[in-house]
Amino acid sequence: MREERSGVWFALWVLFAINAMNFFDRQILGAVGEPIRKEWGLSDSSLGALGTAFTLLYAFVGVPLGRLADRAGRKWILSAGVFVWSLMTVASGVARNFWQLFVFRLGVGVGEASCAPAATSLIGDLFPASRRARALSVFMLGLPLGIALSFAVSGTIARSYGWRSAFYVAGIPGLLCALGALFIREPQRGASEAHKIGGRKREGSPYRVVLSTPTMRWLIISGALHNFNMYAIGSFITPFLMRYHGVDIRTANFVSMVVYGLFGAPGLILGGVVGDAVMRRRANGRLLVGALAILGSVPFIFLALERTGGDILGFMILMGAGCALMYGYYSTVYSTIQDVIEPSLRGTAMALYFFAMYVLGASLGPYGTGLASDFFTARAASAAGVMSLTQQALEPFRAAGLHSAMYIIPALGVLLTLVLFAASRTVTKDMEKLQHWMRESTAADALAESAEVEAAGASAAN
Repeated sequence: MREERSGVWFALWVLFAINAMNFFDRQILGAVGEPIRKEWGLSDSSLGALGTAFTLLYAFVGVPLGRLADRAGRKWILSAGVFVWSLMTVASGVARNFWQLFVFRLGVGVGEASCAPAATSLIGDLFPASRRARALSVFMLGLPLGIALSFAVSGTIARSYGWRSAFYVAGIPGLLCALGALFIREPQRGASEAHKIGGRKREGSPYRVVLSTPTMRWLIISGALHNFNMYAIGSFITPFLMRYHGVDIRTANFVSMVVYGLFGAPGLILGGVVGDAVMRRRANGRLLVGALAILGSVPFIFLALERTGGDILGFMILMGAGCALMYGYYSTVYSTIQDVIEPSLRGTAMALYFFAMYVLGASLGPYGTGLASDFFTARAASAAGVMSLTQQALEPFRAAGLHSAMYIIPALGVLLTLVLFAASRTVTKDMEKLQHWMRESTAADALAESAEVEAAGASAAN
C-alpha cells in the first residue's frame, strides 16, 4: 500500500513539473515581448498575434490528442509532447523575423496540446473524487510557479544577454521532464471510482456524449472567458508595467512574477481545499466557490488599473489579490469536469473544453487586447493632434492605449461569474446522472460475470 501511494505521489509531482514547464515555455513571449516588438517594429496586435499562434494549433491538435489519451498510454503521449515543445521553444530563439517566430510558436502549441488531456485523465484515475480537487490544485500549481519562474528567469536573461537567450535556456528542463514521464506507473482507467466500470463508456459519439452534458456546455463557455482574461494579462502585464509605470524589463518581470505567478499559488491551493470542503455539504459547492472567487477578483483588478503611474506597490497588491482569486477557477472547474464525465471520456472532455478555451479565449485574449490597445493608442494620438499615425509617432501614446484596453478584463470577469453560477445550477443533476449510469454499469458487469461463472460450472458438471 505504501509503495502504491508513493507511486501515486511520484506521478503527481512529475505531472506538476511538466505543467510548470508547460507554462514556463508559453509565458516566455509575454516576458520578452516588449524588446521583440521594438526590435521588429511591431504593433500591439502583432505582438498579440504571436500569442495567438501558440493557441491555434494547441486547440486544434488537442482534440485528437484528447481522444488518443482515452485510448493509448498517457505517459508516452506526455513524454513525446514535452520533447517536441521543448525543441520548438529552443528553436524560437533563432527566429529572425515575425513569421519565423510565428511558425515556431505554432510548433510549441502542438507539443503542449498533449499535456492537459493526458495529465488530468491520469489524475482522475490516481485520486478518488473526494481528493481530486486537491490533487488537481497541486498539478495546477505548475501554472503560477511556471509563470513566475518564466518572468523572473526570462526577464533577467533578456536584460543581460538578450531575448533570444531566454528561449535557449528553457529547453533543458523540458527534456528532463520528458524522461521523468516515462517512469510514471499508468493506472487502470476508472481505478479510483466508487463504481468500477473500467473503460466502459456511454453509447453514441464521444463528442456528443460530452456536449450533451449541460454543465460541460457552461464550463466550455466559462473556459473561453477565463482564458481570454488570463492570456490578456499574461501577454501585456509586463509591457503595461514598462510603459505605464515606467520600469525596466527586469523590474517589470519581477513584479509580473509576483502578481501573475506567485500570488496564484495560494489561490489554487485554497480553491481546491475550500472547494472540496464545500462539496461535502452540497454537490455544487466547487462551482459556487469558483464563481465567488471570480466575482471577488473583479473589484481588485479594476482598482489596480485605477492606480496612478509609478504606484508599483499599490498595483502589485491589488492586481495580485485579483489574480490569486482568478486562479481559484482552475482547481474548482477542472475537478468538476472529472465529476460529470466518465473515466473513459475525460481526455476527450478536456480536449473539447481546451479547444474552446484556447480558440475562443487564449487566441482572442492577446490579439483582442492588442487590437483594443492599438485603437485607444490611435485615438489618444488623434486627440493630441497627431496627423501621421506611424508606429514611431504612436509610441508616446502606447501607455495610455494599453491602459484603456486592460479594462476589458474586469468587465469580462462579471460575465464569467454569471456563467459559473449557471453551471452550478446544473452540476448536481449531471453528477447524479453519471453516478446512476455507473451503478447500472457495475451491476450489469456483475450479472454478466455471475452468469459466466454459472455457465462454466454447469459445463464442468456435464
